[in-house]
Amino acid sequence: MSEMVLLGDEAVALAGVHAGLTAAYAYPGTPSTEILEFLIRHARQHGAPRAAWCTNEKTAYEAALGVSFAGRRAMTAMKHVGLNVAADPFMNSAIVSINGGLVVVSADDPGMHSSQNEQDSRCYAEFARIVCLEPANQQQAYEMTREAFDLSERFRIPVMVRLVTRLAHSRAVVQVGDARPENEAHKAPVPASWILLPANARRQWRDLLSRQAAFVEWSNASRWNPLELNPSRRDLGVVTTGIARNYYVENLDDLGWRPSHLHVGAYPVPVERLRQLAAHVDRLLVLEEGYPVLERQLRGLLPGAVPIAGKESGELPPDGELTPDLVRQALGLPARPSLAEDGLPVPNRPPQLCAGCPHGDSFDAIKQAVAEFAGASSAITSDIGCYTLGALPPYNAVESCVCMGASVGMAKGASDAGLRPAVALIGDSTFLHSGLTPLMDAVASNTDMTLIILDNETTAMTGGQPTILPSSRLQPLILGLGVDPAHVHVLEAHHRHAERNREIIHRELAHPGLSVVIAVRECIETLKAKKRG
Repeated sequence: MSEMVLLGDEAVALAGVHAGLTAAYAYPGTPSTEILEFLIRHARQHGAPRAAWCTNEKTAYEAALGVSFAGRRAMTAMKHVGLNVAADPFMNSAIVSINGGLVVVSADDPGMHSSQNEQDSRCYAEFARIVCLEPANQQQAYEMTREAFDLSERFRIPVMVRLVTRLAHSRAVVQVGDARPENEAHKAPVPASWILLPANARRQWRDLLSRQAAFVEWSNASRWNPLELNPSRRDLGVVTTGIARNYYVENLDDLGWRPSHLHVGAYPVPVERLRQLAAHVDRLLVLEEGYPVLERQLRGLLPGAVPIAGKESGELPPDGELTPDLVRQALGLPARPSLAEDGLPVPNRPPQLCAGCPHGDSFDAIKQAVAEFAGASSAITSDIGCYTLGALPPYNAVESCVCMGASVGMAKGASDAGLRPAVALIGDSTFLHSGLTPLMDAVASNTDMTLIILDNETTAMTGGQPTILPSSRLQPLILGLGVDPAHVHVLEAHHRHAERNREIIHRELAHPGLSVVIAVRECIETLKAKKRG
């Protein structure tokens, strides 16, 4: 064993390497990005494993699935909303007979630090009827990920490792072990187990259901679900999950005694241990980061057995991150003493485009062009990425941001509903991620709308990862979809071309059909990085 200081994300990535990982695939998204970044650096230094960014989370998942099909170990990593994009292969991969170990890492973002919702990936694991591991610290992130590959091959299912922002992006000393060799390539012994024709799928689904009892039996015996009963106190039992355990332990000294405690780090829920705890205490307090997933399950598993407190009963807030102070309050402890702040309040500083961002000029040109349609009822839809910030001052230029690629489909729908001009704003990476398919819908009906791709030649919001295709390929790709070449323009996003760009955008907004404008200029931060060498 040796020791390393690692982010939670890095602990997961290194565990994959040490577990004999052959390949890993991802699309960048905070807080999961550092997993693949670590693996890319490792591959450059050591020649393995294969680590690659993909067009989106669905294509990343399917590439990992192909590695598993070949009998070798694979990992795919994404943020929680990325799992929505990958949901189709994810759900169906639970029904095939996994060959090489397949681990899906989903990094949730309670509190929405950099996300549009705070959904809980444990719901997906339960939905797919698979095993999920939820580490409480970086050491567990390493050890659980290693074990996840073994479990995947043992149970023939994908295994989820669920992280949250505070764990993914904090560092700790981690004891790491030796690496095992990669699997040799070998196809599944029953080829039909990967062919989800209805007759096969029904058989595979029944097979997955038949193994649920084995998953629960494993969970009841797992070291990740330790139960400690206090024989001298029966008034309270505490159930923790993931990093909620840390916040609970932080308050134990002030509590002055140790309630009976079950920590759940592995799912399905360890039913026997939960019932054992409930039989021993008068009431239960459930502490979990994210949705009240376990709390809701307990109400079904233990109907009326004991009172259950948590997020649904109001002892903890239903949204945002869990904190030691919130746990303290739920335990009935007084608030910690604090000092009042003196002086003037610090003004709020909302996020904004980087100083010198080339697409500040693009927003100005778009606003000026739209403003020339006096009295019109316009729609300006935007997308996930830097350009979401166009909704804020000083631009105030966009009216929506829902999910990856939604700007294109929403502009089409707004146009169909009668709003003119209808304008969609999207970045180059997001366009390739999820904007191509709704653009095809617009091409098919020659929708009266204008798509503006703000191309900064990188995936900027998550740290400057490379866009899957270079800027030079966007125009041929769009022309290949069938957009009229007379209404496809590539502009240089620079203030010296501001008037010309405004005129072209205005002309295309007036065009009674589909048009595409690609405004190109490299992200100023990636340009700085290149100059630094």
